[in-house]
Amino acid sequence: MVEFRGGKPSFLALALDHAGREVLATLRCLLPGWRCVLADDDATLGSGKDTAAFVAILVVPKEVGQSELDWMERAHLAAPELLWVAVVSPDHLANVPLMKVVTAVCHDFFTTPLEAVADKLRAVLTHAAGFARLRAQLGQHDDGNEQTGIVARCPAMRRIDALIRKYAAVDVPVMIGGESGTGKELVARAIHRASRRSEGPFIAVNCGAIPENLFESELFGHVKGAFTGALKDRQGKVAIADGGVLFLDEIGDLPLSHQVKILRFLQDGSFEPVGSSHALRVDVRIIAATHVDLTAAVREQRFREDLFYRLNVLPMRVPPLRERGSDIELLAEHFLTQARLKTSVKARGFSAEARQALHLHRWPGNVRELINRVSKAAVMTEGSLITPEDLDLPHPVAETRGSVVNLQEARERAERQVVEQALRNSSFNVTQAANMLGVSRMTIYRLLEKHGIRIE
Repeated sequence: MVEFRGGKPSFLALALDHAGREVLATLRCLLPGWRCVLADDDATLGSGKDTAAFVAILVVPKEVGQSELDWMERAHLAAPELLWVAVVSPDHLANVPLMKVVTAVCHDFFTTPLEAVADKLRAVLTHAAGFARLRAQLGQHDDGNEQTGIVARCPAMRRIDALIRKYAAVDVPVMIGGESGTGKELVARAIHRASRRSEGPFIAVNCGAIPENLFESELFGHVKGAFTGALKDRQGKVAIADGGVLFLDEIGDLPLSHQVKILRFLQDGSFEPVGSSHALRVDVRIIAATHVDLTAAVREQRFREDLFYRLNVLPMRVPPLRERGSDIELLAEHFLTQARLKTSVKARGFSAEARQALHLHRWPGNVRELINRVSKAAVMTEGSLITPEDLDLPHPVAETRGSVVNLQEARERAERQVVEQALRNSSFNVTQAANMLGVSRMTIYRLLEKHGIRIE
C-alpha cells in the first residue's frame, strides 16, 4: 500500500444523487484501508491538498444532462492536481457526450457493480494515488518555472530553464537559436527578469524588419539636422537600453553592411549618433536570437565570423514544439486559461480527441501557431470541450463503432500513434524520440514491445 501523509491513503468522493451515495458506501466497504473524504462542492475540492487525498472518485448520476456534465468539468477544474476516476453504470457507456467528458477529465473509469472488479479497483487506485503524489512532489520542488516564467515539464525545456538561471547570473552576450515561433524572445525576457538588470529596460530590435537606410538611426539615434526630416535629436534603441538589455532579434537577417556597425559597438560599448562627432557610452547587455544557422552563414560568408564569436559567448537552442512531448498539452491548457481570463468563452478544456490531435500535429509554426489555434478554438467552440475541428486539426481516430470506444482501447491506440509519430519525427532515433515524449529510453523500448512496433 502506498504511504501518505497521516499514514492512511485518502480519496475524495463526489456524488450528486442517492444512488451515487449508495455507491460510495460500497466503496468504503471495498477499500477498508482508505479514508473517504466527501466533497460536496468546489470549495471542498479547492482544499483537496488539506485532506491528503491524491485521487478523486466521481460517481456519475443516474440521469445525466448538460448540468451534470458541467458539474463534472467544474469539479475537475477545481482540483486539477488530483487524478480522477469515474464510476459509471453500464447504461452510461452508450452516452457519447458523457463518455467524452469522462475520457477528457478522468484517469480511468469503472462500471457498476464494483464488487465484480474489487481487486482491479484497489490496484488502480493505489497506482493512481502513488503517481499523483509523485507528480505533486515534483511540482512542489520545481519553483524554477515560477521564477523564469517558462511553462514546461519536458527534459529539453527543463534544460533551457536551467540555462536561463545560469546565464542570468553572468553579464555576457547570449545567443538564442531556434525555429521561428519557438519563444526565443520569451527566453530572452526570462534571462533579463532573473538577472541583476531586471529593474532596467528590455529593448527589442527586430533586425530583419528595419529598412536599411534607417537602421543606424533606429539603433544609435541621430541629432537634429543629421538628414532631411531630422527635426530634433532622437535617442536610439541602444541609448534607451542603458542599464538593461538590448535584444537583437533575428540577427541572422542583418545585412553585412550593418553587421560591422554592431561589431564596432560591441567592441568598446560606445557609439556615435548619426550626424554627431561625439561618442557616447552605455552599459547594456546584448542578447541575440536567430532562426538562421549562423555557423553555416559564417561558412558561406553571409555572416561575419568576428561578430558571430562576439555574440555566441553563451549559446542555447530553443527546441521546436514538436520535440516538447507532453508540453504541447500543458501549453495548450495554459493558453486556454489565458483566453478565459481575457474574454468570456464556453471552452473549459480539451476533448480526448483534441489532446491526441495536438500531439500528432507537426506544428510548423511552433508555439506561435499553438497560441493562434487555441485562441481561435476558445472563441469558436460551441461546447465546453474543444474538439479537433475547433482547432482546425484532422480528427485523429475515426470511430469504428456507433458507440463510444472502450477507454483502455482508446488509450492504447493513442499511445501507439504518439510513439510512432515521435519515432518518425526523430528518424527512428530512440533517444531523440524519448526526449520528444519526455520519457526514458527504457520506456520507449517497453512501449515498442507492448505495441509490437519494430524498428528495422
